[in-house]
Amino acid sequence: MERIDTKWTVKGKYVIITGATSGIGLAAAKELAMRGANLGIVARNQEKANKVAAHLKAIGRNAGTIDVFLADMASQQSIRQVAADILKRIPKVDILINNAGALFLTRKLTVDGIEMTWAVNHLAPFLLTNLLLERLKENGHARVITTASHGHKMAKKGIRFDDPSAKGLYGFPQSLLGGANIRYGETKLANIMFTAELGRRLEGTGVVASCFDPGLVSTNFNQDNGWLARMTMAVMKRFSRTPEKGAETLVWLADSDEMLASSGQYYRDLQKIIPSEHARNMEAAKRLWEVSMEQIRG
Repeated sequence: MERIDTKWTVKGKYVIITGATSGIGLAAAKELAMRGANLGIVARNQEKANKVAAHLKAIGRNAGTIDVFLADMASQQSIRQVAADILKRIPKVDILINNAGALFLTRKLTVDGIEMTWAVNHLAPFLLTNLLLERLKENGHARVITTASHGHKMAKKGIRFDDPSAKGLYGFPQSLLGGANIRYGETKLANIMFTAELGRRLEGTGVVASCFDPGLVSTNFNQDNGWLARMTMAVMKRFSRTPEKGAETLVWLADSDEMLASSGQYYRDLQKIIPSEHARNMEAAKRLWEVSMEQIRG
């Protein structure tokens, strides 16, 4: 995509963001609100989202609007409902930020029969993006930003297309060898591959797709997986970035006019970086897209 000679700023833009009630998402939402963006927060908990919305309104010097949308990112029906609500209420969407994510140490299935980590981390942003894509295209210039991770490198065998429900990773002995972490790595790998394929499909539309690695960030992530997971995260926090530092690249991707010139790329610390070899496999990215389409049709 050629560089477009246009000064881009989030001020006055409408931004949909998932996972904005804590951690990286909340830090990004605060900064975007202070820069004058209009925000649509997609959250599961009404009370928590309302408190965040009130706080964002209070700190937003440029007084952008703050809307709350409710959705369970583990439910495809819920995602379809929130997308319909967004399309009904918001006539123009400039930026979609897919930030919500989770890690489940035991194998769980969603109401749709999909393994939970895959459903929340990959299929949810895949589905929400596709449902809002035409609205984004109407702008001429828009962005889709997805939170990925350096953790994608844990998926050393790439996406296991032959085991879509991850039974092998959660069964013995893989469960004792970090199977849940490998599954998380697969979903983060999927985020990067999805972004690359989305960027290819959006060539010439004016919609730019990008993803980023926030680094190891001190958040409430992985707090619902038992005492061992909480202890592990407590130790890791000693070496972690603040949520504000983790959100820095996200805000830059949303607010920088440099992003008008590049699509389908992976970033860290305000610069483009090269992901793993599996993440650069465009044939696998196309296959992932096709498999994902089948999973959201189910």
